Amino acid sequence: MSRRRRKGRRKQKKVLNPGDVEVVDIDISRLNGILERATLSGALCDEERDELKLALETLLFLTQELGKKRVSISKLKKMLFGDRTEKTGALLNKLAAVAAGVDGAAPAEATKKTTDERDSAGADADNPDKQQKPKGHGRNGASEYEGAQTVKIRHESLTPKDACPECGKGRVYSYSSPGILVRLSGYAPIGGKVYELEKLRCNLCGEVFTAAAPEGVGEEKYDATSGSIIALMKYGCGMAFNRLERLQGSLGIPLPASTQWDIVADLAQKVEPVMAELTRQAAQGDVLHHDDTTMKILELAEAANGPQQPATRASPSRKGVFTSGVVSVFEDHKIALFFTGREHAGENLAHVLQQRDQELAPPIQMCDALSRNMSEDLNTIVANCIAHGRRQFVNVAENFPEECLYVLELLKGVYKNDAIAKERGMTPDERLAFHQEHSKPSMDTLEKWCDKQFEDHLVEPNSSLGEAISYMQKHWQELTLFLREPGAPLDNNICERALKKAILNRKNAYFYKTESSARVGDLFMSLIHTCELCQANPFDYLTQLQKHATEVAAAPKDWMPWNYRQTLAEAHG
Repeated sequence: MSRRRRKGRRKQKKVLNPGDVEVVDIDISRLNGILERATLSGALCDEERDELKLALETLLFLTQELGKKRVSISKLKKMLFGDRTEKTGALLNKLAAVAAGVDGAAPAEATKKTTDERDSAGADADNPDKQQKPKGHGRNGASEYEGAQTVKIRHESLTPKDACPECGKGRVYSYSSPGILVRLSGYAPIGGKVYELEKLRCNLCGEVFTAAAPEGVGEEKYDATSGSIIALMKYGCGMAFNRLERLQGSLGIPLPASTQWDIVADLAQKVEPVMAELTRQAAQGDVLHHDDTTMKILELAEAANGPQQPATRASPSRKGVFTSGVVSVFEDHKIALFFTGREHAGENLAHVLQQRDQELAPPIQMCDALSRNMSEDLNTIVANCIAHGRRQFVNVAENFPEECLYVLELLKGVYKNDAIAKERGMTPDERLAFHQEHSKPSMDTLEKWCDKQFEDHLVEPNSSLGEAISYMQKHWQELTLFLREPGAPLDNNICERALKKAILNRKNAYFYKTESSARVGDLFMSLIHTCELCQANPFDYLTQLQKHATEVAAAPKDWMPWNYRQTLAEAHG
């Protein structure tokens, strides 16, 4: 990290020239030390220290990005603030307005007109004035409250077959649908009961007699549901241990952060057999999506700053730490796996595939075109993410609206065809034939268009648009695998969504302290997100794994998120 320092001071404002500043290299660890000393001295409170630390990390990030060979202000703005949207409809409306030469307030009007036309087209044909109800604005029905206790209330004075009190002639019978009342109450995530066991003492012999504990209380202070809710709050919802500690304290039920860790670490040992079985089954998948995101482990960071670099299977000198996400799709199931350490996504995928049955054909490997997503040990059919190729054009759309509008329109049709295939429940072979008939012409047109831009010197290869076109050309075979291989997906979005679990924890907890805590986090994120992919209840799943730990260890394949309820039903049938 560097900072610029002015040589001397001047009362009047002037424009700084390169010679007016001096570049000074500053170690970020030294700045962190200054912050810690300021906090200990009382000059800064914890919140002020955290804010300054975030500001320094942002400055370091900007300095590193500006030092790269190719960087633009628009790209930095998108990194810091993000795009408002990448949805095709909004982008096409905006690009169409720009391409048509509309400026000022007119683009909003053009967008509104297009939106109004789309809404009216989807309205009821018999009632043109009626518009479709916007999504996300409805209320949850009673059936959505699966975790709520259902209490059946009988009529206070009538029973079935009683005489009707209104007409006096008919008889009343059970109505098809009961009346529904939903009432919600607030509770602490970890609740509790304090049992006061009465003690009686003999005044003569001094013997003390204590009341027996109620049946079902158990021997443990924290029951199975305690571990489940802590794991779900921390690794499923991103609530850091110290935040849950403050929440519990404010509700009158103390739960120290250290105790929370002890509970989830003990739970991790009980469910480890399930994680091993999930990994084995994931290796047998037909399609494996994977990607990674950066992470921080303090233990590794301290080792990297020491005299010796920690050795890894990937590289003895690598300093970066990553969380890799692998989503395996096979039959009707999806499995999400997370791995945090120095190894990249491609290397972690190679470790998973070591457990693949040798008799199975090579799986489809879906990822973006980064080199770190590949490994020499992989025996796969590589598919690249069209969404990444599309994003190259989205990033330069403001500068090249006509060209990007053309590309995005073609890709919109391909995605529409894929949605139709999904809605119709097509088999992989049927989907392949459908795409070959309806999507291949669009992709062939796009390929010819890309070639023409360079052959006819319509686009400068070194321009931002030229780089977007070059990306498509360089990875064309991998980007169009869905036109040749049954079951090949269009993009890697399912893995991108899975990695949000890791990103959520990184934003809230900032780091893992040790490699052991990272493994625990990977385990619970894997189990929780796999439950979500399989429409299973992760809280109930983790609870049942604890209650049947012996059976789980003996036959973990019977305790997968998609079949554990069946196993329970058979055991109690």
